[in-house]
Amino acid sequence: MFDGDIREPTPIARLDEPAPRFEARSTTGTVRLDDHRGRWIMLFAHPADFTPVCTSEFVALARASGNFQAIGCDLIGLSVDSVYAHLAWLERIEADFGIRPAFPLIEDPSLAISRAYGMVHPGASTTATVRSVFVIDPDGVLRAMVHYPINVGRSVGELLRLVKALQATADGRGVAGEGWQEGDPLLTPAPDTARALSSAKGSSWYAGGAS
Repeated sequence: MFDGDIREPTPIARLDEPAPRFEARSTTGTVRLDDHRGRWIMLFAHPADFTPVCTSEFVALARASGNFQAIGCDLIGLSVDSVYAHLAWLERIEADFGIRPAFPLIEDPSLAISRAYGMVHPGASTTATVRSVFVIDPDGVLRAMVHYPINVGRSVGELLRLVKALQATADGRGVAGEGWQEGDPLLTPAPDTARALSSAKGSSWYAGGAS
């Protein structure tokens, strides 16, 4: 028989709840989550600097950063390594690929941010589980979480599509179906009341061609 309290030792990020706030050193200075309020944010984490998969993702994100900025989404990278290691990694990326990421890369040597966002599995002995993406809306609410294994890289095109889909459906009047792309019609949300179900009968499943 269990007679104690069931409590989580650390708050864990959950969808549709406020994203854990943080303040951290980065390659562009101190980064505070609250400073980005009013804009969309994509926080993406890496297991470590200099790894092949992480480098390929960073190069792709650097090249696509203008596309994220164009839709009002700020990019924030995270790795458990120190700012000094980050700076050396960015120098190497610029030397090898001719591009230097302008977005901040924050440090998390204590794993405080990683644990608050649920990126490190309980009992994990390494940071290999830290490869995650979090999309936060302008009100600071967590709207999407995506986790990847250490051996598979993320698709920047899909991440950009994800943010656009979240923006397009933010008002709740439509939902994005499989493979939705900017400009496609949205689907009508599933009715959640008998009245809504009656109104939906005989109507199109598409929400007025919204995009």
